[in-house]
Amino acid sequence: MKLKFLNTRRKESIIAILFVTPALIPLVVFWIWPMIYSFYISFTNWDLMSPKYDMVGFKNYLSLLHNQEFYKAIFNTLYFTVGTVIPTIIGGLILALLLNKKMKGIGIYRTILFSPWITPTVAVSIVWSWIFEPRAGIANWILMLIHLTPLPWTESERYAMPAVIIVTIWKSIGWAMIFYLEALQRVPKELTEAAKIDGAGRFNCFRNITIPMISPTTFFLVIMTGINSLQAYDQIQVLTQGGPAGSTRTILYMYYQSAFQNFNAGEAAALATVLVIITAILSLIEFIVSKYWVHY
Repeated sequence: MKLKFLNTRRKESIIAILFVTPALIPLVVFWIWPMIYSFYISFTNWDLMSPKYDMVGFKNYLSLLHNQEFYKAIFNTLYFTVGTVIPTIIGGLILALLLNKKMKGIGIYRTILFSPWITPTVAVSIVWSWIFEPRAGIANWILMLIHLTPLPWTESERYAMPAVIIVTIWKSIGWAMIFYLEALQRVPKELTEAAKIDGAGRFNCFRNITIPMISPTTFFLVIMTGINSLQAYDQIQVLTQGGPAGSTRTILYMYYQSAFQNFNAGEAAALATVLVIITAILSLIEFIVSKYWVHY
């Protein structure tokens, strides 16, 4: 009987492996192995061209620690992440509250607001580069209409990062709205009605009922939007190319410059490892906190 049970378990394990293998093969080939090889390259001085290279140990990592541009890239990455995550979350919630109604044509408005998310980032960034053009762009035309001073936008160290942040928020806010719409529809109406009967106003209902009920969605959006911000590249490449004077150079863009402009694959791989560690920490935080988070 025991032997029969073991044979059955063995057959089930083999079948499970056969089902999982088609998904594991591309995962290993295109994700796990490149990560391992990139980590290996970070200990070399490979220039992407030569067939030979030398092992340099932790030299690339130590070089980053003594590179002021690296710390500036970390600051820019943090600036960009905070500047995109908070407005995207707040704006997505506001739009969801406005569109969480049953009215004629509401689906059209939702589709229009969500459409930037599915539009290629390069195409979006090209259009915004025209909008931010200092001499003939719509942005400065609007500023002049309301009697404000035109701004140099992407040509200025001061305004280049805000310009990139505006583009990223515009593209992402509809995505956050969709998640909040789903979360708001799961809030039990009975709780709100009971609170109103007890004398609670609309603001108190929103603060004490709606916000706690949608908090798991908020937490998820904070983590995912943060990770997306860490991986932002297209809009920076199109709008500013990391400039002016490195004011929009994030860790990911610094990686691109190290690898494909300076041909320093070792340093680029070290930067990629740092970025993976930061992303992994965010994912770990989400995993740990979500275990203690109340899901509704």
